[in-house]
Amino acid sequence: MTGLLVVTAVPAEADAVRAGLTDRTVTVTPIGVGPAVAGAATARLLALAEAAGRPYRAVVSAGVAGGFTGRAEVGDTVLGTASIAADLGAESPDGFIPVDELGMPLAMLGAGSRMPADPGLLAALRAALPTATAGPVLTVSTVTGTTTSTDELRRRHPEAVAEAMEGYGVAIAAAQAGVPFAELRTISNPIGPRDRDAWRLHEALAALTAAAPALR
Repeated sequence: MTGLLVVTAVPAEADAVRAGLTDRTVTVTPIGVGPAVAGAATARLLALAEAAGRPYRAVVSAGVAGGFTGRAEVGDTVLGTASIAADLGAESPDGFIPVDELGMPLAMLGAGSRMPADPGLLAALRAALPTATAGPVLTVSTVTGTTTSTDELRRRHPEAVAEAMEGYGVAIAAAQAGVPFAELRTISNPIGPRDRDAWRLHEALAALTAAAPALR
């Protein structure tokens, strides 16, 4: 069995993680943006490692994210207690219906829209990052950019601390491979009306580097 696999969306996130790593057995790979490509790429990496007789012991989805104001602020580090497919479901005149309520088990595993982090892996990360905020991280295919959609997400997911675009896809791939999963994010912007001037990518990437020693 080989070490930890850390997947990020883009190369800048992977570079930030590598810059702070202390365990050189950790593999860091950028896999693309969005839950579909993240799930497919992670599944391929895990399958290739298993076929080679060197399966990874765990996988972490890492990178920057938007934070819910009052729960996770710009520059904060977040550990996902669960990765939630927040926009997977159906619209109705009465509002959004999560896929769990549509009678469609996901991934042929009976999985719903909420994939919990592995308890042991999460506990190790929390011990290494005691100031990190822990809570559910939403996975979305479209980044939230209006007050209305932000308020709706807060209403539907009152405990969520952040949103990103890959965690749920990585979690499903890990579950199918029987590999422990967790999600680590640093906050680059507040969730709300889209304002690129409010994004602080440099600060979020620096926080990702500072958090990287926990990945071991």
